[in-house]
Amino acid sequence: MRKIFKYLAVATFAGLTFQLSAQEKPLSQQMANTVMEIWKDSLNLDPAKPKAVKWAYDQGVILEGIEGIWKRTADGEYFKYMQKSMDFFVTKDGVINRYKQADYNIDNVKNGRTLLTLYNVTGQQKYFRAATTLWDQLKGQPRTNEGGFWHKKIYPNQMWLDGLYMGQPFYAEYAALVKDDKAFDDIANQFIWMEKNAVDAKTGLMYHGWDESKTEKWADKTTGKSPNFWARAMGWYGMALVDVLDNFPVNHPKRAELLAILNRYAKAIQKVQDSKTGLWFDILDKPKEKGNYVEASASSMFVYTFAKAVRQGYLPKSFFAVADKGYKGIKKEFVESAGTNKVNLKGTVSVSGLGGKPYRDGSFEYYMSEKVITNDPKGVGAFLLAANEMEIAAMPKPGMGKLVTLDSYFNHEVKKDQSGNDLVWHYKWDERGNNGFTFFGDLFINNGFKTNTLYQSPTAENLKNTAVYIIVDPDNEKEAPKPNFIKEENITQITEWVNKGGVLVLFGNDAPNVELEHFNKLTARFGVHFNGTTKGRVPVATNFETAKVEVPAGNEVLKTAKNIFIKEYSSLKLSGNAKSILKDSDGEDVISITKYGKGTVFVIGDPWLYNEYVDGRKLPAKYENFKAASDLVNWLAKIAK
Repeated sequence: MRKIFKYLAVATFAGLTFQLSAQEKPLSQQMANTVMEIWKDSLNLDPAKPKAVKWAYDQGVILEGIEGIWKRTADGEYFKYMQKSMDFFVTKDGVINRYKQADYNIDNVKNGRTLLTLYNVTGQQKYFRAATTLWDQLKGQPRTNEGGFWHKKIYPNQMWLDGLYMGQPFYAEYAALVKDDKAFDDIANQFIWMEKNAVDAKTGLMYHGWDESKTEKWADKTTGKSPNFWARAMGWYGMALVDVLDNFPVNHPKRAELLAILNRYAKAIQKVQDSKTGLWFDILDKPKEKGNYVEASASSMFVYTFAKAVRQGYLPKSFFAVADKGYKGIKKEFVESAGTNKVNLKGTVSVSGLGGKPYRDGSFEYYMSEKVITNDPKGVGAFLLAANEMEIAAMPKPGMGKLVTLDSYFNHEVKKDQSGNDLVWHYKWDERGNNGFTFFGDLFINNGFKTNTLYQSPTAENLKNTAVYIIVDPDNEKEAPKPNFIKEENITQITEWVNKGGVLVLFGNDAPNVELEHFNKLTARFGVHFNGTTKGRVPVATNFETAKVEVPAGNEVLKTAKNIFIKEYSSLKLSGNAKSILKDSDGEDVISITKYGKGTVFVIGDPWLYNEYVDGRKLPAKYENFKAASDLVNWLAKIAK
């Protein structure tokens, strides 16, 4: 594949050992600082030649790394960087400038995942239209006789490992979005065919490319395989697998086959990890060959693949040791300081491909001839992904083994999505727009919890494994034609569950936007009544102060958040065992806690922690809703059994 970014010359610091001090940001954010300085528009390194900028996959790798950090930190500057980068190319009508579908270059599909993120978060149709253009490319992509995507139109009959990463994660995410279930057969087959045609039976490693016609000079005349196991190619393939599995239906018959491929892949990659450094050589099976070297981008890709696969349960936990050893090697060998809270990444080969002009024959000598540089975007993007995964893994996990269940029975609003399908929305774990709970959900997951959604009426049976049960904004007639009101039988089941040790979290709303008559019958059992007021109005969109609530020092739940934003909430009236833990400036109760039997009930009169006011895109930095969400999750993890 061709390198699109110019090499950035950087000073090296001989003999410097990088260490992270308590004052420095995590490595992923230090790398992101470097990215956002040297690629201010994530476009190129020569602003004097803007016409030279191309729609190319390098950018997508970086932006996915940036997205991971945004999701973990809720720093809106990362999202703005992603959006600015794509807006350079995408017109208001959803046309992608500098992209040619007729090239049928699968590399050009890569950036589609960032387009889908922008669409899901903002709802802007231009991003969906642009993504649909890339989907249409895949539908017309030339294929082998078996059905595998050609890597490019100019490389007929060829499948490269690289292409699986460029096309399949987007293919799966788009298919899930539009509910095209048939597409997943094709997606699985691309991995199955690639492994079958490129794998080496002895080592389990896969060759960089495969030519069905066996006519290319680099292709073995019997097998069609290229001559060597290039590390980054296998890195692309592994990342593709773990990213596709995130959107691949859990009940699909071919999911098990993908997991089996991943396990075979992991064992093969583990065997060629350098025992001394923890890293991987550019040509995987020839570590002692003269000129071979440990390579940064592939090592980062393997760390990301193993760490994420373990986190998601795709690989056994024992494989995390591979990621840990690799990450330690990356930090020692490739990471160097670039100033305060910035780092550089050394040791990435700029490009390696097959065929083309001048011709690349896939020999060991060819791979060794390509330049190794600092801050190559492919290496940097992979490192961002790897570092973010390892930082998630390093977070405390007090919620490990505990289940948090989100109600979708009392709150069950339905609307049509962009494809005309019914979509259950409003305060859902997987809803990435303003009204979703993706950031709140990720905090639970990163804390060790497993998340669940309950679409049925709560019972002792379906709540028995739940440690934390969350009910948000029950529907009224305006929101659902036949709302499921909270009935006495529900109250009985829920209170008995709390009494036995369950932790109940109740998020209300102001009176016009929630069904309070029945909700208050439930909260009354715990000494809480929603007053139905509408406090924290924001008459002018940017006048956030009117919805500010200050958190006094020593709050037993909100231990780090000082100023929080709660817009249009209902105040509370407390009695019995209910205890106020936060009041507003008028002295009215905003949040309460009730001890009930062996359990606990947390109540606030607003949905509060939905993406719009947590993800860092809208609120000024002084409002610490993301910190408050983290505080709440930490507290819930501590008290939940």
